[in-house]
Parts: sequence; structure tokens; C-alpha cells
Amino acid sequence: MEMFTIVRPEHLNHYGSLFGGQLLKWIDEFAFLAAIREFPGCRLVTRAMDNVSFARGVRNGSLLRFAIERMDIGNSSATYKVDVFARETGSAEDTHVFETAITFVSVNAKQQKVPLPAPLEAS
Repeated sequence: MEMFTIVRPEHLNHYGSLFGGQLLKWIDEFAFLAAIREFPGCRLVTRAMDNVSFARGVRNGSLLRFAIERMDIGNSSATYKVDVFARETGSAEDTHVFETAITFVSVNAKQQKVPLPAPLEAS
């Protein structure tokens, strides 16, 4: 699954580049959307995000592309790989700017882990 957004002034840090917390928010949100499409009706919560390392800044006006792919399914959890690419205004090429793996766990109303059902086929 792919998601897109544009970096706007309200997403910038005090140095004028994308605020890392905003990027992590988008990753969590977009990966969650991919997960609930595969496991509709499940109550999923974020369990972990791996390898948070910001290798390069992203400028205002850049188009971000989030490539999200399921990596693993456990008894009660699913892990997704997220690659983030940026295309600066006026450029025709994407640059890989970030990657991580994010794990969601299925819980009941009491926040106790429960087994995941079989995933729906991708549409």
C-alpha cells in the first residue's frame, strides 16, 4: 500500500526541515491504515517501531511517499515495513529518506492481547 502527503510549513522544525515527530506520526497512522484494511474489525494498537534514525532532512514542499508492506504475522501481532521517499519541488526523482518496521498488536476492550484473524487478501 502506498500513501502520500506534502510537507507544509506547519510540519517543519525550528531549522526549517521536517520535524521528526511529524514523520513518525504519519508512519504510525499510515501503517495503521494498512493494518486495519488487512484485519478489519480488529482493535489494533502500536506495539513497537524499530530503527528510528533520521539520515537526511526533508524540505518544505516535498512530496512524501510511504511504501507500506506487511513483513510478518504472529499470533496476535503484525509487523509492517515502511519506506519513506521524498521528492523535492521541481525534482523528478524520489530519494529514500527513512525506513522502519512497525508492529501492531490485536487487543480486546480490556487491552489484553487476542489472536489475529487471517488477513484479508489485498485489494
